[in-house]
Amino acid sequence: MPLDTPLSVTDRLFFAELDRDASERIVRDALAGAEDGELFLEYRESEVISLDDGRIRAASFDASRGFGLRAVSGEAAGYAHAGELSEAALRRAAETVGAVRQGRSGTLDVAPRATNARLYEDANPLALLDFGAKTRLLAEIDAYARGRDPRVKQVMASLAGEWQAVQILRPDGTRVADLRPLVRLNVAVVVEQDGRRETGSHGLGGRFDYARIVAEPVWQGAVQEALRQALVNLESVPAPAGEMEVVLGPGWPGILLHEAIGHGLEGDFNRKKTSAFAGLLGQRIAAPGVTVIDDGTLPDRRGSLTVDDEGTPTNRTVLIEDGVLVGFLQDRQNARLMGVAPTGNGRRQSFAHIPMPRMTNTVMLGGQHAPEEILRSVKRGLYAVNFGGGQVDITSGKFVFSASEAYLIEDGKLGAPVKGATLIGNGPDSLTKVTMVGTDMALDPGIGTCGKQGQGVPVGVGQPTLKMAGLTVGGTAV
Repeated sequence: MPLDTPLSVTDRLFFAELDRDASERIVRDALAGAEDGELFLEYRESEVISLDDGRIRAASFDASRGFGLRAVSGEAAGYAHAGELSEAALRRAAETVGAVRQGRSGTLDVAPRATNARLYEDANPLALLDFGAKTRLLAEIDAYARGRDPRVKQVMASLAGEWQAVQILRPDGTRVADLRPLVRLNVAVVVEQDGRRETGSHGLGGRFDYARIVAEPVWQGAVQEALRQALVNLESVPAPAGEMEVVLGPGWPGILLHEAIGHGLEGDFNRKKTSAFAGLLGQRIAAPGVTVIDDGTLPDRRGSLTVDDEGTPTNRTVLIEDGVLVGFLQDRQNARLMGVAPTGNGRRQSFAHIPMPRMTNTVMLGGQHAPEEILRSVKRGLYAVNFGGGQVDITSGKFVFSASEAYLIEDGKLGAPVKGATLIGNGPDSLTKVTMVGTDMALDPGIGTCGKQGQGVPVGVGQPTLKMAGLTVGGTAV
């Protein structure tokens, strides 16, 4: 009996009712004369189960199936989608996207190269753990957190999982498929002492089944980390304000890199010259020692993909090398218009969304300095370990980020934890202020979701400990 492959699994999902030969003919005719395009077929199952204050507050399950048909000619793209798989719906979509190629006779771009890589398991995680086991786990998390410290007043926990199956058909007959698991565990703890309440949270996940996050040492570690953060915040003092040296911790603080710098390195913003980095390819934009990559090939990581949503294998793309801008993140359309190769960064939220250049796992590589050396070098500053929300303006590069866990640095030693610290700066300018890069590069625990033009996709970030000179810190100290 032949082994199942992503292509055979998705054939059964999509072509039980929809005739494959007819679909290929419709796609071929709809995209005749277009320069690029594809039929994107998707089936997705997803669930979320959440507990709050000892009770299951919400449980949801959703299954969806549909297609998106795209035709690309020059800078124009026609897109139509439907939440049904039928020949009639596909023909209606073909009529819609055909308008984009009227009066054109473009040459079809070459198909994505083939790959045999598999970066994660194919199995559907939602089917590998029953509902009762998931609810019992959340109840255990609640009891364990309350038993760790009498100051715990509220526990919130959730399990989320999804399984996405995609197949991509091109007008030349090329077919690519992928099966994508994704799971996540979140824990938040509220503690109270002397009338003061504070919260700590921790999450983890990736492209694997639930077994990795429901193991007792793993979920207990998540609870302990959330509780640790909450107790630290109980001792926090108002954050100071002003310009000072800032040390960013390893791992999740890379979200600042992702937002303040990563989006500005996506191909569409640079082709349209709306990015602060437009026109700077080959120029120094960061301090020596700063190397930034986007790597969608890391096994099991939240932001990784065997192939992107256009069928291109993902890649390890160097964006900044030793401070010099050397590349951008490209989907197929922007790569062709800019005269470069696609990098495997064409992503979409679902079949109802058009693909665009997006990050996968964006990482600053490690440097030469031990983390302890970096801290000792700071006379007075801020050590930011975890971040909450933030925002960035792509055109100007200006950003604002709030630190959910941060400490004063005084005479090279960690001081009191602070609350209410925000980092304010400019992405391109902040890269030039990196003065020390640590040896302790780490990836985030698997919690990131990136938004762009109304679309959200899972991503990863990472970085070592960094020292940055002269960042503006917004604080609450009077």
